[in-house]
Order: sequence, then structure tokens, then C-alpha cells
Amino acid sequence: MKSSALMAIAIIAVVLLLVTAGCTQPSGTTDTKTSKAPVDSLVIGYQPSTHQMAFITAMEKGWWQQDLAPVGVKKVSDKIFPSGPSEMQAMQAGDLDVAYVGAAPFLTAVSTGLDAKIVAGVNTQGSDLVVREGIEYTGPESLKGKTIGTFAIGSIQDTILRDWLKKNNVDPDKDLMIAPMSPGDAVTAILAGKVDAVFLPTPSPSTIVNQGKGKIVVHSGEMYPNHTCCVLVVSGKLIREHPEIVKQIIATNDKAVAWNLANKDEAAVIYANKTSARLDDVKASLAEWDGNWASDPNIIVEPVLDYAKIQYELRYIKKPLTKDDVFDLSFYQKS
Repeated sequence: MKSSALMAIAIIAVVLLLVTAGCTQPSGTTDTKTSKAPVDSLVIGYQPSTHQMAFITAMEKGWWQQDLAPVGVKKVSDKIFPSGPSEMQAMQAGDLDVAYVGAAPFLTAVSTGLDAKIVAGVNTQGSDLVVREGIEYTGPESLKGKTIGTFAIGSIQDTILRDWLKKNNVDPDKDLMIAPMSPGDAVTAILAGKVDAVFLPTPSPSTIVNQGKGKIVVHSGEMYPNHTCCVLVVSGKLIREHPEIVKQIIATNDKAVAWNLANKDEAAVIYANKTSARLDDVKASLAEWDGNWASDPNIIVEPVLDYAKIQYELRYIKKPLTKDDVFDLSFYQKS
């Protein structure tokens, strides 16, 4: 009996030794199941609007490549989109790591499962309602019976326009027609007289005005004072696994915003060259817009959450969204 007991104890000891060995690793080795894969390339989405000139300046000056190289990123490429909803579809499909995008389409995407957060601001205000020549505008009610071209449902422009009309006793679904269009299609439509008005971000309104085909009658800041427009969004995977990259993305965005503010004429040239926009239109838009470039996300929390409330009321999203659903402010506070 004693020898059997001793044999059982010995077997248990060996088993425990093997289990313990299996749960530990020699010093200096890596657990391949939990290691974080390096990120050697990033894809950033953007739209051809002066709202997002920070991205364009940083790209054309080589700052993204230069600044992100020390944290392991070897290649930075970009993808252009006509508006925010299509850009967010691409991000949900995993085609983008970072996005310069309107806050409203981002909220719509988050409500349907997008794993990403706003980590910095980009700009405030900066869109205009333009009516074509021959249309007399005397206030929101004079738009009844008209057709207005603007960005797709769920975009910043669509959200602000509908909310403003409702607050002025104009039913956006019954009293007029809102036609979803890309900025290029909307400009073409008003120039051809196929729509009565457009509500677009700069520089498109100046393109219309400079051709003598319309006039700016309302700035978006009059519809919603100090409203947020574009924001800087980063994927949840990048936030969780590579905070050092996220911190540098924010720093580069800050640098580009500051440079653009101090060098508007040169920034306009860079933008025109990148997007093939007419330089005169770009300069005019920067002179007459009511927008501003701003990178601190702390100042946009309230208006972004207000957008979420508006979108919930418009039934664009199925549930209310909280600050934690939408923002990660920790990186900017550490910048």
C-alpha cells in the first residue's frame, strides 16, 4: 500500500511539473497568440473639402510618412470619397484605418457596429445654402416646393438641413424635396438649373457663386451656431493595440491645422493641386466661409452628442449614443 501511495504521489508531481512548464515561457520568448502584429501601413480616408485641409496639407508635405516612421509605419496611403456615408461604409468593411469624416455619418456607422472612436476634431461649421439665380429667398418657408441638393441621408449636411427646416416649421419630407447627391453632382445640377438650391461644404458654394449661377443665402453656423462638422476617427483596433501610432496621428493633425491657419494662401495652393479645384474658388471659399479648423475634441463633445440626439429623432439611428460610445479623449489629453 505504501509503495502504491508513493507511486501515485510521484505521478501527480510529474503531472504538476508538466502543467507548470506548459504555462510558462523561457525569458525573452513571445506568445504568438497574444502578440500584437506590427502596423507597417495605414490607409486614411478623406473628402475633397476645405474642411479637411489638415489631412491634405500633411499628406502633400510628407508629414504622415515622416512622422509615423519612428513608430513603425512604413507606408501611408489615402482614399478619397464623395461624402461621409460611403466613407464610413469603407471603414466598416475594414478598408480604412483612419478617417477624416463628418461627425454625423460616423454616428450612424457606430450605431450599426463600427469599431472606432473620435480622437480629435477637424473643423467647425463651413457649409452654405446656395440658391440658384432667379430664386427669391426670403427665409426657410420660401423653400417650400423647391428641390435642394445635398449630401446623402445621415451626412452632416443632411442632418443639419433637416433639423433647421423642422425648427422653422418646414417639413423636410412633405414641404420640399431633398435630393441626395455628391458635391460634384450637386454643383452640376444647380449650374444646369435642375435643382433650386444646394447645401454643401466649402469650396463648392464658391464654385457656384463665382460662375454667376447662384448666391449664398445662409451659412451653416446660422442654422446651428458653432456646430461640429468633420472629425478625426481612428479604428478601435489601432486604439487598443497601437496607442503610440494614434498619439502621433493626433500630433500630425495638430501640426497641419496650426500650419494651415498660419499659411492660408499656401494651404489653398496645396489643396487646389491635390483636388484639381480652381484656386480662385478655394481662396474665395476660405475668405467667405464661416468655418474654422480646430483639433481639440474636448470642445466638440456637446454638439456631436446633440447630433446623435437629432439622428435618433430622425430615426437614422435606433438607439441613443453616449460619450463613451463615440469618443476616446485620453490621447488628446496626453498630447
